[in-house]
Amino acid sequence: MNKSLEEVNSSVNTNRASTFKRILSFFGPAYMVSVGYMDPGNWATDIAGGSKFGYSLLWVLVMSNIIALLLQSHCVRLGVVTGKDLAQASRENYPKLVNLFLYILAEIAIAACDLAEVIGMAIGIHLLFPGVSILAGVVITVFDSFILLFLLNKGIRKLEAFIISLVVLIGVSFLIELLIAKPALAEIASGLKPFIENDEALYIAIGIIGATVMPHNLYLHSSLVQTRQFKRTPLDIKRAIRFNVADSAIALNLALFVNASILILAASTFFKNGKHDVAEIQDAHQLLTPMLGSTLAPILFAVALIAAGQSSTITGTLAGQVVMEGYLNFRLQPWIRRLLTRIIAIVPALITILILGESATGKLLILSQVILSLQLGFAVIPLIHFVSDKSKMGNFVIPLWQKFFSWVAALTIISLNVKLVYGEISDLIINSPYQILISFTLVPLCVFCFLMLLYILVVPLLTKEKIVIQKGFHQDLKPLVLDFKSEPNRIAVAVDFSTSDNKAINKALQLGNKDSTLILIHVLESTNAVVYGEDAYDHEREEDFQKLKHYQEQLTHENIRVEIQLGFGNPKQAIPELILKNNCDTVVMGTHGHKTIKDILLGTTIESVRHTIKVPLVLV
Repeated sequence: MNKSLEEVNSSVNTNRASTFKRILSFFGPAYMVSVGYMDPGNWATDIAGGSKFGYSLLWVLVMSNIIALLLQSHCVRLGVVTGKDLAQASRENYPKLVNLFLYILAEIAIAACDLAEVIGMAIGIHLLFPGVSILAGVVITVFDSFILLFLLNKGIRKLEAFIISLVVLIGVSFLIELLIAKPALAEIASGLKPFIENDEALYIAIGIIGATVMPHNLYLHSSLVQTRQFKRTPLDIKRAIRFNVADSAIALNLALFVNASILILAASTFFKNGKHDVAEIQDAHQLLTPMLGSTLAPILFAVALIAAGQSSTITGTLAGQVVMEGYLNFRLQPWIRRLLTRIIAIVPALITILILGESATGKLLILSQVILSLQLGFAVIPLIHFVSDKSKMGNFVIPLWQKFFSWVAALTIISLNVKLVYGEISDLIINSPYQILISFTLVPLCVFCFLMLLYILVVPLLTKEKIVIQKGFHQDLKPLVLDFKSEPNRIAVAVDFSTSDNKAINKALQLGNKDSTLILIHVLESTNAVVYGEDAYDHEREEDFQKLKHYQEQLTHENIRVEIQLGFGNPKQAIPELILKNNCDTVVMGTHGHKTIKDILLGTTIESVRHTIKVPLVLV
C-alpha cells in the first residue's frame, strides 16, 4: 500500500536544533483541517440558528468543538503511530463490500461539503461584486480548483501558509464585526445552557454538528500529520502526538471563535430585532448595514465568506485524494480529481438555482451539513475502534477516559441522526402522495445503512483477532512463481523514427540473445489511418514503411532476426494489439519527452500501454 499523500509524506523535517523551531515545524496540519470547521456550510447553519433561536444553540457549537477536538486528537494518534490514514486502516480491517460502502459514503460527504463551498463562494463573489449573479459565481468556482495544484507543487508548507493566512483573514474580519455589533456578554453566557426548543431547532443543531465535526476532516487529518518527518522512537512519537494535539487545540478553538461569532452576530443583529427568518447568507449580508449602521461590516462579511470557501475547497480536494487512495488503492491525477469533485458539487447547485431560484441556496447549504452529520458515525466508529486497539497502537492506545467520552459522543451523534431520519421519513410517508415509492426506496436504503452501522460498531468487537490474522498489511501476497528462462525470444520495440529509437533498439539487443527476434512496431496516426485503418494508403504510409524496411535491412546485415509491423490509429490501442498479435515476450519503449501541458493535451502512450499489456515493459 502506498504512503498517504505520497508526494508530501514525510516532507517536513522536524529534527531542529531549537526547541521552538521544532515545535513550530509540527504546526500546520490542524489549520488546514480547521478551515473545514468554518466553511460556508457552517455560516448557513450558524446564521439560521442565531436568527431563529438567538443564543440558545451556542452550547451546541461548544459541545461540537469539544467532540471535534477529541476526535481530531484520535486522528493525530492514528496517523503518527501507525503511519496510516483512516481510509487505509479501514481498508485493512473491513471486508471489501463494507469498504466500498464506507468509500461511497465518504465521497458523498466530500461532495456535500464541496456543494456548500461552491454555493458559499458563489454567494461571496455575488455580494462583493453585485453585477455577478450567484449562478455565474457557481461557474467561476470551477477555476479555483487549480490553485491547489499550484500550491501543492510548491510544497506542503507553502500550502499551509496560504491556508493559515486565509484563516487569519476570516478571524480578523469577524473580530471587527463583533466589535461593531457589541453583543451583551450576559446573553451570550445564557446560550451555554443545553436546551433544544423544538424539532426545527434539532434539525439546525444536527446541521451545526455536521458542519463542525466533518467526516472528511477525520480522513484528512490522519494523513496530514504524516507530512512530518521524525524519528520513530517511543519518545519522539509521544512528542509528535503532543505537538500535533496542541496544534489542533489552537486551530479548532480559532474555528470555534469564528462559528460562535457568526451565530452571535446573527442573534444580536437579527433575532433581537425580530428578524427570525434570516436563513440566507445574502439576506444576512444585506441586513448588516441598516442594523449595524456600518458599511464596513457587509464588505468584511463577503471577503471572509470567499476566504472560507476557497480554503475549504482546497482541503476538501486533499481529503478526496486521501479517501480514494486509502479505500480503493487507486489514484487519479490531482487536477482530474479536483474537477470531478467540483463538477459533482456544481450540478446540484446549478439545478437548484435554475429551478427554485437563488433564494433556495440557504436551505441547500443547511441540507448539505445535515448530510455530513448523517455520514459522521461511519467515520467516527472505525476511528475509535482503531485507536482503542492495543494490537495496532501498542503503548499509544487511547486511555480509558478518552475511550468512554469518544463512545458517548459517537452514540449521541448517531442517536440524534436516527431521530432526525425517522422523523423526516415518517413525515414524508404521511404527507407525500408518493407513499409507496418512499416505502420501497428510502425506507430499505435507510434500514440497510443502519445495519451497516451496526456491523462496523459490533463486529470488530467480536472478531478483532480474526480480522487481524486474515488481513495483513499486504493481504494479497501470494507465493512467487519463478521463471528461469534466461532471455525473451520475441522482443517488441516501439519506434517513432526519432533519436530515442537508437537507445530502444540497443536496449532490446541487450535483453535478448542470438536466437531472439526483434519486432519493430510503428503506428500511423494520420487522419487517413484513424478513419480507414489498414486500408489507408497514402504517402505517409509508404514513407514510414520504407523507414521500417531500412531499420530491418541494417539489423539483418548484423545477423539479427527482425520483423516489422505497421499499426494504424491511436498508439494506445494499436501497440497492445500488435504486441498480442505477434506473441511478444517483452516490450521496449523510448520515452517521448512530453512534459506538463503536452501530457495533458496529448496524453501519455506509455501509461496506457503499461496498464493494457500482460508482458514486461522496459522504458528507455
